[in-house]
Amino acid sequence: MQMKKAHILIILAFLHFFGWSQTDLPQERPKVGVVLSGGGAKGLAHIGALKVIEESGIKVDFIGGTSMGAIVGALYASGYSAQELDSIFRVTDFAGMIQDNVPRGAKTFYEKEDSERYALTLPFTNFHVSFPQAISGGQNIYNELVRLLFHVKDVQDFKKLPIPFLCIATNVETGEQVLLDGGYLPEAIMASGTFPSLFEPSEIDGNVLIDGGVVNNYPIDEIRDLGAQLIIGVDVQHDLSTRESLSSATEILLQINNYRTVNDMRKKAEKTDIYIKPDIGEFSVIDFDRGQEIISKGEDAALLLKEKLSEVAQLQADGARSRKRVQVQDSLTINRLIVTGNDVYTRAYIKGKLRFNLAERISFEKLKQGMNNLAATGNFKAIRYELVSNGLGTDLILKLKENPTKMFLKVAAHYDDLYKSSALINLTKKNFLLRDDVASFDFILGDHIRYNMQYYLDKGYYWSFGINSTFTNFDEEIDFGLIRTNFVVPDAPNVSEINLEVTDLTNQIYLQTVLREEFAFTLGAEHKLLQYSTRTLNQVGEGVAETSLSQNAGRTFFDNSNYFSAFGKITLDTYDDKYFPTKGFLFDSDMHLYLFSSDFNDNFRKFAVGKARIGGAFPLFHNMTMNLETEGGLKFGTSAVTSFDFVLGGFGNDFVNNFIPFFGYDFLSLPGNSFVKAYARLDYNVAPKHHILFSSNFANVDDDLFRTGEWFSEPSFSGYGIGYGFESFLGPIQIYYSWSPEIDTSNFFFSVGYWF
Repeated sequence: MQMKKAHILIILAFLHFFGWSQTDLPQERPKVGVVLSGGGAKGLAHIGALKVIEESGIKVDFIGGTSMGAIVGALYASGYSAQELDSIFRVTDFAGMIQDNVPRGAKTFYEKEDSERYALTLPFTNFHVSFPQAISGGQNIYNELVRLLFHVKDVQDFKKLPIPFLCIATNVETGEQVLLDGGYLPEAIMASGTFPSLFEPSEIDGNVLIDGGVVNNYPIDEIRDLGAQLIIGVDVQHDLSTRESLSSATEILLQINNYRTVNDMRKKAEKTDIYIKPDIGEFSVIDFDRGQEIISKGEDAALLLKEKLSEVAQLQADGARSRKRVQVQDSLTINRLIVTGNDVYTRAYIKGKLRFNLAERISFEKLKQGMNNLAATGNFKAIRYELVSNGLGTDLILKLKENPTKMFLKVAAHYDDLYKSSALINLTKKNFLLRDDVASFDFILGDHIRYNMQYYLDKGYYWSFGINSTFTNFDEEIDFGLIRTNFVVPDAPNVSEINLEVTDLTNQIYLQTVLREEFAFTLGAEHKLLQYSTRTLNQVGEGVAETSLSQNAGRTFFDNSNYFSAFGKITLDTYDDKYFPTKGFLFDSDMHLYLFSSDFNDNFRKFAVGKARIGGAFPLFHNMTMNLETEGGLKFGTSAVTSFDFVLGGFGNDFVNNFIPFFGYDFLSLPGNSFVKAYARLDYNVAPKHHILFSSNFANVDDDLFRTGEWFSEPSFSGYGIGYGFESFLGPIQIYYSWSPEIDTSNFFFSVGYWF
C-alpha cells in the first residue's frame, strides 16, 4: 500500500513538473475536450493543430468552438480526420465563397444584363438610399457545408455526433450568448460564424444570431460542462492591433470586439491544460489565400507540445479513436420540397428557379446550382435549407427570408468612341404589378440622351413575359459614299464625309422560356422608329439642300420610318464572363420579319433579316485563353429598304440594329445586306484583373453574298488589334490599337465601364 501511494505521488510530481498543475487529473482515464477559438482565416491553424493531436494518438471525447473554430470543429466532430480537413481546405476557395459571387450561369438573361450594366446598386426605400447590412449572405459557404455534412444530416442532437460537439452564437437583440448543441448542424455553425458587416445575421428559432466571438470566443466552460476533464485548446484569435494595422473596416470592428475577448482569454488560457497558441500575427482574418501557411503554423505550434500530447495519449488506455473514412456523397434524391417564408414569391417561381425534378437522382452540384439561381434573383435576404431523410429519399426543407427591399437605385458610367461620355441612373422596382415581376428604367445622360425601360414577369419553368422600350441616339463622321450606296441622295461633289445621326426608338413585347438559365427561346412583336439624318448636306450649299429628301429644322433625313415586325431568338450563353470569358460557349441567333412600315422612302416590301453568332472560350494554358467566334447575317426578300443592312467597323458591344464591330476599320465603314465574319482573341491574364489582348478578324460583306456564293471565298477584309483590359469597379476598361493591311489608316479604340 505504501508503495502504491509512493507511485501515485511520483506520477503527480512528474505531471506537475511538465505544467499540468492547472487541472486536477482524474485517477482514471481522462475525458479529453478540444476547444477551438474564432479568428477568421487564422482558424485554419486549427487543422494543423488537430493533425498533431491525432498523430499523438489522442482520442478526442468532446469538441467545441466559435466562428471558424465552430466550422473546423463541426467537420471534425462529424467524422472527418484532420488530414481529410487539410485536403478539403486545400481545394476550397474561401475568399471566393465569402464574396458570394453568384456564377454567371446561375442568372437568367435578364439578370445577366442587369449585373453587367451597373457599377453600384443601393437599396432605395421610401425615397431614401440605404446600405446593405453585410457584404455577403454566406450562401456559397452554406451550400458547401450542407454537402460536406450530408452524412450526419439526421443528427439533431450534437451530442450524438461521432464526437459530441457544441458551438456559440450571439443574440444580436439581447447581446446574450446562445449555446448551439442541437438542430441542423450547417445552420448552427453558420450562425456561430456570421461576423458582423461581413455576413448577414442568421435566424434560428426566431432568434437573430451573429458571430459567437462577440460574447464567447473560446467556450472552455461549456466543454467542461459536457464532461471534459482535460482541455486542449487552440487559440487563434486576434490580439489587439496597432494603429498601423487597422487598415480596413473589418479590422476596426474586430479590434472593438477584441477589447473584452483578449482579457477573457488570459483567464481562460490559465484554465486550459494544454494551450496551443500558433504564431500567426502576420496573418489577417481574411487571409484565406494563405491557408496552407496558416495550417503549417498551427502544426508547428502543436509540435512544440508534442511530448505533453503524447503523455495524454498514454493516459487514454483505449488509445486513439478509430475513424472510418467519410464518404462524401456527390448525389442525392429529393422526394419532397417544403417551402416556407415565401409570402410574395410563388412556389411555382421558386420551384422553377431550382430547375430539378423531384424523385430523380441529382448531383449536389445541381442542387447548388438551384440555390445559386434563387440567390441570383436578389429576391431573398437569406436562403437556408435542410436535407432530412424521409425513408424513401430526402426532404428538402427550404427556409426563405424574402428581401423586404423592393426598390433599388443603380448607377453606372461609361465612355467609348461612339456614344462618348455617358452617366446612367436606374430605378428598379420589384413586385411592380404582380408577385414575380420586376420593372426597370435607365435614364442615360451625356453627349447623347438615351433611355431603356424593361418589364419582366418571371414564371420560372413556364413562359415568362416581357416588355422593352429603348431610345438610342448617336452620331458619327462617315464616308459620304456609304450613304450614297444605301440611300438615294443627290450628287455633292464637295462632300467627302458627313455627320450621320442615328436615332432608334424600339418597343418590344415578348414571351420567353428559359432552360437552366443558359438557354432561352424568345418570340415577340416589335415596333421601331428609325431615323438616319444629317445636317451636313444643309450646310454645304443651296444646290445640295434642294433635294427630294425630307428636310426638317435644317436636317436632311435618309429614313424616318416606323417599322413593325415579328421576331424570334434562340440564345445559349455559358460564357463565365461577358467581357473576358475563360470558358464556355455562345450561340445567339435572331430573325426579324418586317411586315409593315410607314414607308418614308416609298420602297417598302415585306422582308426578313436573320443573323447568328457562335463562339467558344478555351483555356490554352495557365492564364492564357483563346476566344473564337464566327457570325453572319443576311437579308431575305427583294425589298429596297437598306436601313437594316449590316455595317461593320469599330469596337464595342451591344450596338443598335445590325451594326457589327470589326477591328481595323472605323465605325460604320463596311456596308452590305449580308456578311460573314470570323474573330479570334488571345487573352493573357498577366495579373488578377489585368489582361493583355491580341485580336484578329476577317470578313466578307456585300449584297447577296449567300446567293452568289461569295461568302465562302477568301475574306476581302481583315483587321487586327493589340490591347489592354482591366476589370475595374466601373466595369471593363479596354484600350486597343487597331489596323488593317487593306487601308493606310489605323485606329485607337477606348472604352471605360460597362456598355449600356
